[in-house]
This record gives sequence, C-alpha cells and structure tokens, in this order.
Amino acid sequence: MDTNPNRKAQAQYDLKLRHRINAGRVAVREQIAFFGRQFGAVDSEWKADDTRVTFADFAISEKVFADLRADFPEDNYCSEESNPLDEVVQLESDFTWVIDPIDGTNNYALGFPVCAISLALLYKGVPVYGFIYDHSREGLFEGGKGFGLMLDQKKVNRNELAAQAQTMFGLHFPMEANVLRKLEPLLSKYRVRCLGSAALTLTSVATGYLTAAIDLKVKVWDIAAATALCQAVGLEVQFFDYSPFPLKEFHAQAEYCPCVAGSAENCAEVISLLG
Repeated sequence: MDTNPNRKAQAQYDLKLRHRINAGRVAVREQIAFFGRQFGAVDSEWKADDTRVTFADFAISEKVFADLRADFPEDNYCSEESNPLDEVVQLESDFTWVIDPIDGTNNYALGFPVCAISLALLYKGVPVYGFIYDHSREGLFEGGKGFGLMLDQKKVNRNELAAQAQTMFGLHFPMEANVLRKLEPLLSKYRVRCLGSAALTLTSVATGYLTAAIDLKVKVWDIAAATALCQAVGLEVQFFDYSPFPLKEFHAQAEYCPCVAGSAENCAEVISLLG
C-alpha cells in the first residue's frame, strides 16, 4: 500500500487530468460537423471592438460547456461569448476551461478556411492542455507539457518540419507605426505570415511551420490552448505587459495580453526590439 502523500496526490491529479483530456477531445470533436455546416454560410454581426461574432460562436461554446459540465460540474467555464459582458468570474476551482469557439471569425464568416475551435484546460490558472481544431486541414491538434504535440492523436515531429521550413514570423495587422519601425530588423531579414487567427498562428509555431509569432492584440481565450501546444514542444510564450497566467478571474472584456511565441532565443530577439 502506497502511503506517500505526494505520490498519492500526483496520482489523483493525473487521473483527473486524463479524464478531462479525454472529455475535452470528445467535446470538440462533437462540434466539428456543425462547424463545417455553418462555415461561410452563417450570418455575422460586428461587436464594439470591431470583431465579428456569429450564431455559431454561441452555439459551439454552449454545447461544448454543456458536455463538459455533465462530467465536471465543479470546474470553471470561461467564454467570451457565453459569460456576461459585465461580470467578473472568480476562478475558485482547480480546473478551468477556456474556449474560443471560433478563432478567426472573420475568415470563418467569409468562407476562408483559416479558422479554428480553441479549447484550453487550465490547472490552478495555468494552461496544462490544449485542443485546437484546424478547419483548413480538418485536423485536431492537442497537447501539453509532458504530453507532446499530436494531430488526430498521432505524434507531430516538429523538428522534421522546422528543418524544412524557412525562417518565418507570424504577425498580426494592423500594427502601430512606431512598433513596425522597431520591428524593421526582423522584417528586413525574415519572411512574414499573417493568418487571421491567433490560435492557428501559435499552433503553426508549435508545429514548426513558423519560427516565431508576435501578436499585440490577443486576449487570453485566443492563446490559452495554443500556449499549451507550444509548451508541449519546449517552446515559450512570453508576454510584454503582463502575463494572464495564472488566470485568477475571467472577464469577457479582458484586456489585451501582447505576446511572442517561439524559442527562448526568438523571444529574446523580439523583446530586445520592442522592450
């Protein structure tokens, strides 16, 4: 009989985490068909922050959380689309789910396939596992630190793709002119991609297609799951102003958390330019 309290606590945590990972995977997969049916066909509206929202955002968010609540009623559930705009939710449970039901909503509404479902699992406010359904390749990325990165539950060899890829940075536009001037040494040296989805941009860093990514207009739900994917392959996500993690409260009108993702060397290069 194992009487070591630390070992017992770790075993209990591992079991709880494993159950949630399995449930999260099923919950996201259950929404893929609906996501595809509404792609390029759903009506959209403009929010106050000049971003689109659709009926599908609300439907996917509610359905995923309903499925997960059935098994884990004690967990915290955070969504920009389903939490009241004026409510600050204190995250008091050990496990928290953060969803962006459609990341890249503008692409989605217009029928451009670079869009995703992003679901993150946090423990004590820190991302430990992420799921990102990439509609452009009809595949589900998932992973976290200690688990590795997987695509449709098969291991992704990041080093193999990174060895073939050119040095490319992911950026988000529009960008203030003074920031662009600071980034000129990168822009004159490296190729740039702008995908229109923060989740998929950071996922592309995790897979090795992109070398690094800089996004100054992201919120916690945009990057929580992708942060776990980057950590799954030993990469870093560093924040300029403040880190949203550990996440202790959730607000649907949260502030931006500008970040850079990549190797420690990539992050240091960017931070040295932007400060």
